[in-house]
Amino acid sequence: MSEGGRLGAPGAQPDAEPEPGAAGAALELAYLPTRADVLDAVRVQMRYGSFRRVRWLIPFSTVMAVFGTLMEFFGSDEPDPVRVVFLVALGLLTLVLGPLLARLSARQMYGLVGRQGEFRARVDESGVRWTTRESETAQRWRMMTRYQETATQFVLLTADKARVGVAALPKRGFADPADVERLRTLLDRHATRL
Repeated sequence: MSEGGRLGAPGAQPDAEPEPGAAGAALELAYLPTRADVLDAVRVQMRYGSFRRVRWLIPFSTVMAVFGTLMEFFGSDEPDPVRVVFLVALGLLTLVLGPLLARLSARQMYGLVGRQGEFRARVDESGVRWTTRESETAQRWRMMTRYQETATQFVLLTADKARVGVAALPKRGFADPADVERLRTLLDRHATRL
């Protein structure tokens, strides 16, 4: 099988690589993922699918705990101390957990991503292939159907309605800064910009 994954007839010439800068040329990038990269990707991921519901559930729980505590004090002659302690604890937990949720998720994800060392990615018309010293993963565009650009990277998302898969391509991974614009154009052809 040739490097591009195509079978050729015996004696056939391999397909020529597209000229650099051509529409079909593959883009290559190499980078070491950072905690900031992973946190940035997780923050994007949490805006979609079931994560979005969790982001609203936490503040709602905080408000309900505060409301319940106030009702205990002002709605009855003698507040139940156990219920008050429970509601205050719930309110404090959700108040603290809300801002920490993305950081906790990113920390867990970085534990897996960070130990793989340098990532090399190849992006072309068929999709994205990531290679590390520990793994090799390929995603076709029909799997990664959406993307969002942040200040430092392109975050790719699956089309799942519930649990949204995420992958990232940091801009600093390109040797040529012009490749950032080429990647943006390629993504616009194959995925929906959010």
